[in-house]
Amino acid sequence: MEKFAGSVPKVYETHLVPVLFAPYARDLARRAAGRLRAPSRVLEIAAGTGAVTRELAARLSEKTAIVATDRSRPMIDQAAALMSATARPIEWREADALQLPFEDGSFDAVVCQFGVMFFPDKPRAFSEARRVLRPGGVYHFSVWDSLAENELADAVQSALAVVFPENPPRFMERTPHGYHDRSVVERDLRLGGFTLPPEIETLALRSRARSARDAAIAFCQGSPLRDEIEALDAARLEEATDAAAAAIVRRFGEGEVDAKMQAHVVSVER
Repeated sequence: MEKFAGSVPKVYETHLVPVLFAPYARDLARRAAGRLRAPSRVLEIAAGTGAVTRELAARLSEKTAIVATDRSRPMIDQAAALMSATARPIEWREADALQLPFEDGSFDAVVCQFGVMFFPDKPRAFSEARRVLRPGGVYHFSVWDSLAENELADAVQSALAVVFPENPPRFMERTPHGYHDRSVVERDLRLGGFTLPPEIETLALRSRARSARDAAIAFCQGSPLRDEIEALDAARLEEATDAAAAAIVRRFGEGEVDAKMQAHVVSVER
């Protein structure tokens, strides 16, 4: 399992969320809120630092209980701190998606943004999501499309292959962008017990950053890619970040960055 610890949660929130996750968080929360009629309980899996949680809190009725979980305690702590000033109560739980600590049929909806790719046993994780859904409840989740369809991630991985030619970091290709085959997702949902066909929309949005440097920090220091870089040579983290920033400038120019990103957004009914 990839790590989200140390300084990663803070950099993840300040850099990676605005660049990658915020636009899809708004979309996923909109889908969940639009599909539900006065839900009593909603579960979020792999909530990270709360990008989707905040959107759900803004869109759902105050009578709806929101339970946000993540396997990483540092990520949950970061998310809870960001929402501590709001009046809306959120139940924060450290939980493994492969063994959810909730009773059968206890949620009207389950939501997971860009977490499924990290689950080591995806059919089992789908089975757990299905188990905690009530009959007629819906599981909404998103997974990244291929690296080729996500310009910033592709530029960063290509840059790091030059910095570490003998053992290029392949985290982006292996994990975030390693689960993009829609037929495989459909197969794993069936193996997880879902019998109804899922709705899958391939959604292209724009990834924007204030600068190439901000985007490079997001990827190289605000994600588990950092662990892979530091495992190769911890002293070269800044060099790797600089190389990624230079590659982004070459591809997108100086100043603000505006790049294509693409994901599959899935909704499946229990």
